[in-house]
Amino acid sequence: MENGGRPSVGQVILLTTSSAITALFYSIYRHKYRSVQTLKEAKKFCLTDDLPAVLSDLPGKCVPYAVIEGAVTSVKEVLNSQYVENCKGVIQRLSLKEHKMVWNRTTHLWNDHEKIIHQRSNTVPFDLAPENPEESGVSVRVLRPLEAVDLGLETIYEKFHPAVQSFSNILGHYMTGERPKGVQETEEMLKIGATITGVGELVLDNKTIKLQPPKDGMLFYLSSMDYEGLLEKQEVQMRWWRILSIVFGVASCITLFFILRRKYRHYKEKQHLKNLQREFEESRARQRVQQEPQNKEEVQNPCSICLSTEKSCVFLECGHVCSCISCYQALPSPKKCPICRNFIDRIVPLYNS
Repeated sequence: MENGGRPSVGQVILLTTSSAITALFYSIYRHKYRSVQTLKEAKKFCLTDDLPAVLSDLPGKCVPYAVIEGAVTSVKEVLNSQYVENCKGVIQRLSLKEHKMVWNRTTHLWNDHEKIIHQRSNTVPFDLAPENPEESGVSVRVLRPLEAVDLGLETIYEKFHPAVQSFSNILGHYMTGERPKGVQETEEMLKIGATITGVGELVLDNKTIKLQPPKDGMLFYLSSMDYEGLLEKQEVQMRWWRILSIVFGVASCITLFFILRRKYRHYKEKQHLKNLQREFEESRARQRVQQEPQNKEEVQNPCSICLSTEKSCVFLECGHVCSCISCYQALPSPKKCPICRNFIDRIVPLYNS
């Protein structure tokens, strides 16, 4: 560490970057942790006939965060697949994704790149009903399903259309740094009869039970997994963000430790140098009192700078003996040897007998 013990630019960049990444990952981890804890505390209800009575007895006739598992049933209309016959659903998502290779000027490699060039989502009203049609129970109307963070859509159609390549196109691709691979067409659908787990606000509104996005920042789920699988998935994600936060936090602490350690070592060296200088001054004072040459011509081994005082210190690491302590202290910082112009790391007192 040079420049008065200040850290280098690389150390500052490393510490700042690792600290910022740690703060970001920890913020995501805390958000995931709160979501998992809220999901664990969610009340689980079954689609039985007594559900309306249970909701009517609650304040506001609602449960802020509830879990419902059921089968998807349409209310009136259904959506038909554009590519698969006899495939009906209540949510349809059509995507057009471009695949291409992009030249990385840093690594000098071609990297895969994907870009959604078009996406359209269609939905119709639907309910969650008991999975066994023979069982009696109630249905729950799902509102604003596209706001769910985990929408359990099934991919029912996927086709890749490769790009047509010609010699002139290939030359142009190498000049522009982009090589189109093709376009992928995908259709996803939440099919009739699919079993999903809904987590959100459960409300009784005019004898109609509704599941809608919750308030207070809680997440809305419509997952194809069961409740235990959904909870385990969220816990795994939370643990990964915690591990990343710990790794980058340790890296930040190690970087800070080395900076402070080198700063402390520089401080100790500076204190040691001050002690040496004080010893030199005391030694020279004693020598002047004892010797006190009557004239300048009587000075033996004079300082190469002032020529009036004896040489009293050795410069390290170069090893030159050319100065008295007063002239050494008068040298500009950073101090350099007047003979070889090398930096002076430390000095050792010279005692003349």
